[in-house]
Amino acid sequence: MQNGQARLTALDSLRGIAALGVVLFHYLPYYDKLYGHTFSSPSFLEFGRYGVHLFFILSGFVIFMTLERTRSPGQFGLARAFRLLPALWAGIVLTWLTVQVMGPDDRVVSLGSALLNTTLLHEYLGHPHVDGAYWSLVIEATFYVWIASLFYGLGGWQRLRHMLWFWTFISYAAVLWWKAIPDSLEFLVKDLLFTRYAPLFISGMLIYRWYRRGRPGGADTALLALTIGHCLVAYKAPYNLFVLGCYGVFILAVAGRLNVLTRPALLWLGSISYTLYLVHQNIGYGIISAAYKAGLPGPLGVLIALAVAISLAAALHYGVEKPALRWFRRRIKQRSAPAQPLPGPAPVPAMTTNETPAITPQPGPGARQ
Repeated sequence: MQNGQARLTALDSLRGIAALGVVLFHYLPYYDKLYGHTFSSPSFLEFGRYGVHLFFILSGFVIFMTLERTRSPGQFGLARAFRLLPALWAGIVLTWLTVQVMGPDDRVVSLGSALLNTTLLHEYLGHPHVDGAYWSLVIEATFYVWIASLFYGLGGWQRLRHMLWFWTFISYAAVLWWKAIPDSLEFLVKDLLFTRYAPLFISGMLIYRWYRRGRPGGADTALLALTIGHCLVAYKAPYNLFVLGCYGVFILAVAGRLNVLTRPALLWLGSISYTLYLVHQNIGYGIISAAYKAGLPGPLGVLIALAVAISLAAALHYGVEKPALRWFRRRIKQRSAPAQPLPGPAPVPAMTTNETPAITPQPGPGARQ
């Protein structure tokens, strides 16, 4: 792949498209499954739940970029914290208060659980998500801890690659014998190693190395093929083929073949995709339910929920996320050498930087719950 920063703007557009796909999945087929719509929605919207997988690939791509520009785990962690947490905390407050007032009742969580959500440790401690889509943020944060520990602890790509091979083999074994995993290993294999999703991150890292360093060697090529192939056994058809297609689209975008997507509306949607992910699901469910109670047609309720979610996302992006990053960058410039990196915009969603002028990676939206 040629090394050109401008081509990566297409990834921002892809993030916007993926975010919209996740939102429409939640508002249409998934809402219908949970609460019931009075109308049917196109079946292809079911594929929207797998938009998060594209965000995980993007997260691996961007995080390895970030790691190569940071000097220590502390610098990396601080950069990630300022990227994720201010908007997350604002989203938690907004979502928790809205659901307390509007429902749905089955989405209400206690104040204690909401406070634990601010740490992204809540799922490991058995507490529910303030918003169901937060499951992917827990995985993102766990990935950051693992990969930063391995990257700085092992001190080189060759050693890190050995661990990534090992992780990939474990991921294959786990999805092939998922139900046979012993109870004593379930937490480690299914949660801490997130073996259904880890190869997505690893493949993103390998694609980044391909992008930065040119055609990969045989070992990297084999590992990339293995991590991509994982989706074929980890997910049921036809969704596994959809994820495989996401790989193809992602590689085309990185190679500069999808610059046709770099339209202002899609780029803007990509810029707010993280905050849209944070606030869309449960608030949207409450609005759609309220619209039905008011006697409004179901499609109109969905449109209102979509408009409110995008408006709230834009407000958080411009009112919280960007000011927090500006403050952090000023502090970095004042206190650090010029070589210290700035945090990339949010991780998935996606799964989800201004670390380079061309790409603003963010955590990708998720749809597991």
